[in-house]
Amino acid sequence: MEKANLTTLPDEVLLNKIYVIRNQKVMLDRDLAELYGVETKQLKRQVNRNIERFPDDFMFELTEKEFESLRCQIGTSKIGRGGTRYIPMVFAEHGVLMLSSVLNSPKAIQVNIQIMRVFTHIRQSLADNTELRLLIEELRKKTDNNTKNIEIVFQYFDELLDKKDKVKPRTQIGYKIGKKK
Repeated sequence: MEKANLTTLPDEVLLNKIYVIRNQKVMLDRDLAELYGVETKQLKRQVNRNIERFPDDFMFELTEKEFESLRCQIGTSKIGRGGTRYIPMVFAEHGVLMLSSVLNSPKAIQVNIQIMRVFTHIRQSLADNTELRLLIEELRKKTDNNTKNIEIVFQYFDELLDKKDKVKPRTQIGYKIGKKK
C-alpha cells in the first residue's frame, strides 16, 4: 500500500509553519503546497475552483500591511528578487482540513492528518496552560486570604498585649505564704 511509503514529518516542522494572524492560528498557502508536494499555484487553483468550501473563517488573503509584516518576520525577499509575487492565502485549522477534500492525494491526506494532530496538540497545550493559570490564581486568592487572617490574628495579639499593659496587677487573695529562709 502507498501509505507505508509516505514519511511522517516532525511536529516541529509543522509547528514552525503555523502563524498567528488576526488572532487565528493559520498556515500559508506556499507552506501547505510544499508539505502536500504540489505547486502553490496548483493549490490556489484548486481552492479557487472550490471557493464555496472556504468561507472567510476557513481561508482569507492577507492585506498588504499583513503581507509586509509577515515578509519581515519570515525573511522572504522582495517582489522582483524571486520573492512571492502574489499576496498569500492563509488557512485556518478548518481551512486546512477542507484542503484535504480538494487535494485528494495520499500524501495530502497523510500530511493533513499530521497537521490536524498538531493543531489539536496546540489547543490541548493552551487548555492545559489555562487550567494551570486558574489553579495559580486560586492559590493566590487563598494566600491573600491567609495573609489577611494572619494580620487579624496579630492585631488581636497586639490588642491583648495593650490590655495586659493597661490592667493593674491584682492583689493576691487567699493565703499568703511568706518566703522561706
